[in-house]
Amino acid sequence: MLKLRAILLRNNIYYIILILAIIYFIILTVVIKYESHITKTTYKFKILSIEKKDYGVKLLLKNKEKVLAYYYSEKNEIKDFINKYSLNDKIQVTFEELDINNNTVENTFNYKKYLYNNQIYKVINIKKIKLIKKNSNVFYKIKNYLNNKTNKLATNSYLKSLILGNNSFLDNDIKDSFKENGISHLFAVSGLHIAIFSSILIKLLKKIHIKENNRYLINILFLILYMYITNFTPSIVRAGVFTIFLIINKVKYFYIKTINLLILSLSIIVFINPFIIYNIGFQFSFINSFFLILASDKLNNKSKIKVLLLTSIISFLASLPVMINNFYEANILSIIYNIFYVPYISSIVLPMTILTFILPILDKVLNVFIFVLEKTSLVLTNISIGKVIIPKQNIIFIIIYYLLLVIIVKANKKKALFILIILIVLWINKKPHTNYILSFDVEQGDSTLLYINNNATIIDTGGKPSLKNNYQYTSNRIIPYLKSKGIKKINNLILTHGDYDHMGEAINLVNNFKVEKVIFNCGPYNDLEKELIRVLEKKNIKYYSCIKELNIDSNKLYFLQTKEYDNENDNSNVIYTEFNGYKFMFMGDASVTTEKEIINKYNLTNIDVLKVGHHGSKTSSSKEFINEINPKYSIISVGKNNRYGHPNKEVLDNLKDSKIYRTDKDGSIMFKIKNNKLKIETCSP
Repeated sequence: MLKLRAILLRNNIYYIILILAIIYFIILTVVIKYESHITKTTYKFKILSIEKKDYGVKLLLKNKEKVLAYYYSEKNEIKDFINKYSLNDKIQVTFEELDINNNTVENTFNYKKYLYNNQIYKVINIKKIKLIKKNSNVFYKIKNYLNNKTNKLATNSYLKSLILGNNSFLDNDIKDSFKENGISHLFAVSGLHIAIFSSILIKLLKKIHIKENNRYLINILFLILYMYITNFTPSIVRAGVFTIFLIINKVKYFYIKTINLLILSLSIIVFINPFIIYNIGFQFSFINSFFLILASDKLNNKSKIKVLLLTSIISFLASLPVMINNFYEANILSIIYNIFYVPYISSIVLPMTILTFILPILDKVLNVFIFVLEKTSLVLTNISIGKVIIPKQNIIFIIIYYLLLVIIVKANKKKALFILIILIVLWINKKPHTNYILSFDVEQGDSTLLYINNNATIIDTGGKPSLKNNYQYTSNRIIPYLKSKGIKKINNLILTHGDYDHMGEAINLVNNFKVEKVIFNCGPYNDLEKELIRVLEKKNIKYYSCIKELNIDSNKLYFLQTKEYDNENDNSNVIYTEFNGYKFMFMGDASVTTEKEIINKYNLTNIDVLKVGHHGSKTSSSKEFINEINPKYSIISVGKNNRYGHPNKEVLDNLKDSKIYRTDKDGSIMFKIKNNKLKIETCSP
């Protein structure tokens, strides 16, 4: 009886520790709030990381807290900076603080939250920098040596990714293709890589006749050093700590179940850094490990192909909720892709990467294998048949999903599998139930979504060609939002006119969504519009110009401006519509001239919502026009601290009787129509 109690206590202790870790996580990440204690504009820091960028250098610094820093410089100065400064150098910087904003479009990447979860509460722009003391720490010298060694090779981005756990040097297009094909997990150092590194080390130590227990001890010390060198990257920490426990488990006189070791690893990691739970790489790594351990009995005594297939299926299903709630899309074909890519990377690319790291002369050989990897991934990205948009799910659905998956993997229950399939189908077909109009925050541009009776119409796309890092509003804001809501098709893409800030990203939207038809304004096509038309014709998408009205289900959009002027702004499509008795007007960049034509031609009064023309410029929204239409609410789509001085004070005065919403202050603005009532929601920065 006492022995039974001891066994039960031993099995339950891991879950008790886990519960304590969860409580600790909630207290430290939810209950307690943190903020920066850096108050001066000149501080001394140590350099934790250095990353070369096109615009200069990105640094992670540390004093009492971590600080993200940018040093903007010319290209010829970047090399001098990299040569002068290294990790753990002590520097003094004079800086200005940069704004950190929340996401202004629902369900998109929240930069402020991301930094907060990495314990970074301040972002700075370095104005002056001075070296105080060079690094003297031996471990940092190793870090600097390894970084400098990889920098000299053509394959340095893969050496940094697969060995040093830093994939920020990979080309963005390549990274996107890996993500779309569901193989990006192979380029984040985790259990697979740690297992290979450990097995290589154990074999080497065995060959030189090191005793077994000493081999284990050396392996543990290596893993601790490796986690340190890779800056304790979350997925590496999970794999490293778990592997250390597996090694310890071999030399102890009692046996601990592998699943309990994983739970113990998770608990200890959370006690060390509770914020690690928010890291997507850590979530993927832990969840996949949990279900693969749970399914280990089913993977035994199977052929290699069957093991690969089952592993790929289990990993896909285990990571599906994480993919859904972060990327709103899954690629079913990734199950098949992984059958080929897992052995290719684990048996060829990764070993070659290790050999190249030791023998740089093999750099060109590794480059051939990487060329094959990248080209095949880019080709597979063009296969859209397996890609499924799945909207964001609530926590209750996700808990039910994982409970069902545990039953399926552990007990092989067919009924649970059937319920799971129904649940996934429900996820895929989930759509918004409310009709609404959403003005996206695309900074100094325009883009609006009209979602009426499951029909999606987008007016303008935004765009700014001079943004750094090729940042696109469609890729980072509009497309993720549409996917997160389960919107799979754009019924109508209306372009008010041919300026870049209104239609500059139309091609990207067309390439990522099924678009039924595109509507242009009156007047001749400019070069930007012609470029889009070539894409539309290639994709057999219908397009029209200078139309008078457009049916959206049982509603109509009326195009009030059909006269041709000698400039794009006055040729803007001006759209009027009524939804559930509420009147909406969208002005594009129409000027006072167009406004006069409209009020002379149409009887427009008591407009409920006005999309203000030309971002609040003084060329639009004349007093006469505003007094005539008398808007109740006004939306101004405008960039923060823009160089044009929009919105103009005179325009704001003209709109003083209207409730004004601005994207620079209020973020995206949504007008929901539910039960014939208008409800306004904002997504403030």
